[in-house]
Parts: sequence; C-alpha cells; structure tokens
Amino acid sequence: MTTKTALITGGSAGLGRALVAALSDQGWHVVTDGRDAARLDRLRDLPGADRITAIPGDVTDAGHRDALRAAVDERGGLDLLVHNASALGPISGDTRHRLLADTTPEDLQYVWRHNVGAPLVLTSLLLPRLAASRGVLLSISSDAAVEHYAGWGLYSASKAGLDHITLTFAAENPEITAYAVDPGDMRTQMHQDWFPGEDISDRPLPETVVPHLLALLSSRPPSGRYRAADFPALRAADRAVV
Repeated sequence: MTTKTALITGGSAGLGRALVAALSDQGWHVVTDGRDAARLDRLRDLPGADRITAIPGDVTDAGHRDALRAAVDERGGLDLLVHNASALGPISGDTRHRLLADTTPEDLQYVWRHNVGAPLVLTSLLLPRLAASRGVLLSISSDAAVEHYAGWGLYSASKAGLDHITLTFAAENPEITAYAVDPGDMRTQMHQDWFPGEDISDRPLPETVVPHLLALLSSRPPSGRYRAADFPALRAADRAVV
C-alpha cells in the first residue's frame, strides 16, 4: 500500500503536534515545521518518528516554504495539507488585547502574513501535488472567525480571511476538498499566551480534538466550514481508514 503524505504547519506543539503524532502513528509520512527548532526536535520521541520529516523555520519565509515543497516533492505526492501555524498578534505589553481602533499597520502586516498570506502562498505552491492526489486542504480556524470578541478583532479577521481563501481554493479547484475547521477551545501554550496568569486547565487537551479531525477526514464531507465537535470521534480500531 502506498504511504500517504501530509504536510502540517506548526507541528512542534499543541494541536499540530498531536495531529503529527496521530497520523505518523497510523503510517502516514508527515512533513512538518516549527519556529522553535529545539521543540521541533522532540518529535523524534514520538512512536512514528521515522515517518516524520521535521524542518525548522517560519512559514512566512519564502526559502522555508521552498524547503517544505522540496520535502513534499521528495515524497512524490501530497494527500493532506494542514494550515495549523498561526499568530495571535505581536505579543508585548497590552497588544494581545489591542482594540481595532488602536491597531497599527505593523500589527496588521504581522498577523496577516502568518494567518492568511503564508497559507495562501504555500497552498499555491503545493496545489499541483494536492490536486493530483485529489487531496484535502484543512485549515484550522476558530469560532473567532464568526464571532465578535473585543480585543480579538485582528486575529478574528485573519481567521475569517483564512476560511475564505481555503474554501475559495476548493471552488476554483474541484479536484481537491477543503475544510475550515473550528477545533474549539484547547489547553495549549498559544491559548495560555492569550490569557497570561489565568488557569486554563478546564480546556480540553489538543489530543482530544484529533479523533474528531480524523473522523472528518474519514467521512470526507463536501468542502465547507465545520466544527470538529460535529464529527464523533473515531474508535481506535477505525482510525486506520483515514
């Protein structure tokens, strides 16, 4: 059986790492990246480490995106592209909860490059491979893309933009299926960064979300925006079908 290949951005921590672990354990070859090389290096401790290609770098960097494409080309195909890496905003002082009226052009550029620009360009680079396999484009969204939270405006707008380009890729390329998925609140470092000093232990771990994403990939509904919780988690015995 031919090994499937996935590219997951931001795979060194949180939901990205949990998804890398799950797919590599199922026999997928996973290409992934992260800005923290030391943290990315810890992927070698996963059971499926021999099926993981980890490339340190920032997805907003053109040279790094070329390295990701080269790794995919070396595999000879791409079945799944997951846009998981993202930025809350320039985090220093009170900028994490900056109101729209106080947002600077530099804030906008930083968040938009990470959350919209990089996924757009990377998808375009990999589209021929993804289309050839009739693969899946999966973008990790947020409820903030459709809700309106004071202080979250720039991040929210970027996630709404990510949803839009993800589903427009599907409209323009019927060979692929595309999903923008709200994973729900999770107990991740990124979430903790947004609520410094607060106890977020009531949030579920990202590992609990992964079975719902696998169920989505297994059921392969039409392209669209979904909530991970809408897909009942697959039993361990059924996950090999993904």
